Amino acid sequence: MKKGIAASRGYAIGKVVLNEKEEAVVVERKIENAAEEKNRLQAAVSLSREQITKIMAKAEAEMGADKAAVFESHIMLLDDPEFVGAIEASIEGAMINAEKALKDTVDMYMGIFESMEDEYMKERAADVKDVGNRILNNLLGIATEAVEVSGNDAVIVAHDLTPSDTAGLDKSKVVAFLTDIGGRTSHSAIMARTLEIPAIVGLGDITVSVKNGDTVIVDGCEGIVIINPSDAQIEEYKAKKVKFEKEKEELKKLIEVKTTTKAGKRIEVVGNIGKPEDVHKVIENGGEGVGLFRTEFLYMDRDNMPTEEEQFEAYKYVAEKLEGKPVVIRTLDIGGDKKLPYLPMPEEMNPFLGYRAIRLCLDRKDIFKIQLRALLRASAFGNIKIMFPMISSVEEFLEAKKLLNECKEELKAEGKAYNDNLETGIMVEIPAAAVIADEFAKHVDFFSIGTNDLIQYTIAADRMNEKISYLYNPMHPAVLKLIKMTIEAAHNAGKWCGMCGEMAGDEEAIPTLVEYGLDEFSMSAS
Repeated sequence: MKKGIAASRGYAIGKVVLNEKEEAVVVERKIENAAEEKNRLQAAVSLSREQITKIMAKAEAEMGADKAAVFESHIMLLDDPEFVGAIEASIEGAMINAEKALKDTVDMYMGIFESMEDEYMKERAADVKDVGNRILNNLLGIATEAVEVSGNDAVIVAHDLTPSDTAGLDKSKVVAFLTDIGGRTSHSAIMARTLEIPAIVGLGDITVSVKNGDTVIVDGCEGIVIINPSDAQIEEYKAKKVKFEKEKEELKKLIEVKTTTKAGKRIEVVGNIGKPEDVHKVIENGGEGVGLFRTEFLYMDRDNMPTEEEQFEAYKYVAEKLEGKPVVIRTLDIGGDKKLPYLPMPEEMNPFLGYRAIRLCLDRKDIFKIQLRALLRASAFGNIKIMFPMISSVEEFLEAKKLLNECKEELKAEGKAYNDNLETGIMVEIPAAAVIADEFAKHVDFFSIGTNDLIQYTIAADRMNEKISYLYNPMHPAVLKLIKMTIEAAHNAGKWCGMCGEMAGDEEAIPTLVEYGLDEFSMSAS
């Protein structure tokens, strides 16, 4: 038996199909004709674009436009003059072959993403690797076909599965997949949840623990793999699978049912989104709005700042799709470890506690005001609420509010519409904010507790550090005390309090949070 990270819930019993891809070996060689080498690169990029366009069409047909959107970002990378330009500059500067120049550039981009704190952003390194491998294979003339599956009930086992691999899986034959590496927020895990097939990632060495044709039980609820199980174990899991499918059908009946406690208190269950298209899944699963729209993704994967117009269109799109339901939009949470290639940032000893989020925005008011104007203009089209992240003092909130009011005056003078009564609140993710929540409650319209950071700052345990992951405990008494204080402070001032960290979707934590009186739970759509 092996234990990994349960990435997509469900049970499956099937035969192992090993996806044994040989890593293409890159050898550096000196060249004499840079133009010729750049032509080879451009031909490989063009072929990659054709291949990805086909994969995107297949993904859209089988999984919907929102999940196929990952391949749009792959095409954007291929079309990015900075990405391809960096490879070409490397070819010309060092007079080296396209393969080596490509590898160096891909490694650099992956390093940037992997150093980021946000789990979702860390996983984007896999996208860069996927695109890079595709270009490399096309340079070397290596075929890039999907995983071959001949029989039914196949369990794909791989070191890792790229988004292209996952989108290419034949759902009629593949019942689950297992990987050595990866996390819950990797694209392959997200796609597995969309395809509704069980998946376990981060198993360490599953590729060497099984062989082709082995029977395996995949428990995607507990993250357990049983290799060559007994007849009794197979019967046990067949029963679990039937029960799980029945429960899933029963849950679908509750999609439109409003959430109310036995005492009669209404609780809002809303979704976290990163891109405008993500709102479709929230609506599909009965979400009553959006509790966290992470706007930094509008700033990533590009080589310049998004304009006011681009941001306005993105926020307006979500507000209109929700038809009056609330959408809490977090202002730019970038800086420190989340870097933008076009925004020079200081090197920091401790980026988690550094120049980021509201601290950067209040320093770079030119950037911040563009976003605030876009948010205000979009507020005329729906129920938008603005949330400021990384707030540690009342003064910071008041300064941000002052800037917002300045933007209102500008828009009024320009004759542009906005909702003058839109709510503004803060993300409570720094213990200092929770401790003085009663002071904040005099000024804000709402709180949203960001537990991912609140837990790591309270316990001084980096949530990305596997060595001390045992310390990262949402139910730690100190964490619970800060959460309770925040909710009580909000209610005492007649304000509402939500939660947008992973804890909001934690089945073990929910009863305690309901008992504390939390008004809104915001979680991933699935």
